[in-house]
Amino acid sequence: MNDIVERACAAALYAPDDAGLDTALDTGASLLAADPSAWPGVGRALLARGETYVRQAWERGWQPADVLRLVRRDLGERHVRLTEDLFAAEGRRYARLPERWPVYEVWWDSAASAPGRAGDEAYAERAALRAKADRFTLATAFLEVLRLLVRLPSIEPVGPVPGDVAGLPQAAHIEPRMLGRIRALLAKAEATPYPEEAEALSAKAQELMARHTVDEALLVARGEGPARAPGACRIGVEPPYEEAKAVLLDAVATANHCRAVWNAAFEFSTVVGFESDLEAVELLYTSLLVQGTAAMTRAEAAQRSGGRKRTKTFRQSFFLAYASRIGHRLAETAEQATAGSLLPALVARDVAVGSRAQEMFPRTTTTRLRGATDHAGWTDGTAAADAARMGGGTRPGLPGRPR
Repeated sequence: MNDIVERACAAALYAPDDAGLDTALDTGASLLAADPSAWPGVGRALLARGETYVRQAWERGWQPADVLRLVRRDLGERHVRLTEDLFAAEGRRYARLPERWPVYEVWWDSAASAPGRAGDEAYAERAALRAKADRFTLATAFLEVLRLLVRLPSIEPVGPVPGDVAGLPQAAHIEPRMLGRIRALLAKAEATPYPEEAEALSAKAQELMARHTVDEALLVARGEGPARAPGACRIGVEPPYEEAKAVLLDAVATANHCRAVWNAAFEFSTVVGFESDLEAVELLYTSLLVQGTAAMTRAEAAQRSGGRKRTKTFRQSFFLAYASRIGHRLAETAEQATAGSLLPALVARDVAVGSRAQEMFPRTTTTRLRGATDHAGWTDGTAAADAARMGGGTRPGLPGRPR
């Protein structure tokens, strides 16, 4: 079986991206699917080959969400399921996974009532049944996944790979009960139809985030807490309107003592900062993105009710205005947060984050955003940003010290 898989991979994985690619994939899939009696062994050998490529991807700096993002963009949902199967198969070798690392179930082992890797013989048949696909179709999809994996370039690592986590210090997270309160507040802010209530809820969440950051910085400055190094995480920045989304994420990261570097080709930004701040960035960015999308939908509905057709240009202009205005608001509140006796502790934190970001990304470039050409979209996006519930507001009665 290994010889069949070797020949199929040689035919399909390294063919150039041109008119001959379909022929190469057909040749490889035909080799894999030709003999029904060999199909179980072929499935086992494909899993083993895929595990090797997955491990190579981790060693090149990739993480599961990054790979799945590309598979979904360049291939399809059937390929996503196959990729998750490979993650599950490769993950069986580890007793412990790094923080933020998802766990994927090896569903075909339990389904076949076989312990460990003995159930891999059942994988190919069960995967074909799950996908409602014949052997040739499934083999083609599998080769397309392997082709994507083997061609992944090296990128900046943002954490340990599976198997390299023993003895690593635990990151300082937001305290679980506080994190639960923050999530609940933001969820209510996104769900309520009343702007004043939503603003108060999100402002309270922002206040809790700020309290944790300040407390952690002061403890370290006084020598009462362990000194920790900044880490990093990746956050997806996917089309449509990815440029505006990257601007929004950068603004949220900067206001929360982090640095964001956007990789447009792979549809993510790498955010560098201390773990609790990274958690805050993910929460706040996600909430603001949800609010911005909902506001854009309402603005489009209002434009249509007035007899005006809204276009992609309107939506692009809306999101650019929204991100730009949010950035200005966050910058204003962040400046207030660094005033007074807390400044030295927070400056030390910022210096550490800046040094880590420079180490990870010694060469970065700037990009020119595509212009906003729809006046109504820009106006509505600015208004939506002014109404966004992110905390740090200046209205009386609202808690407002920003991060």
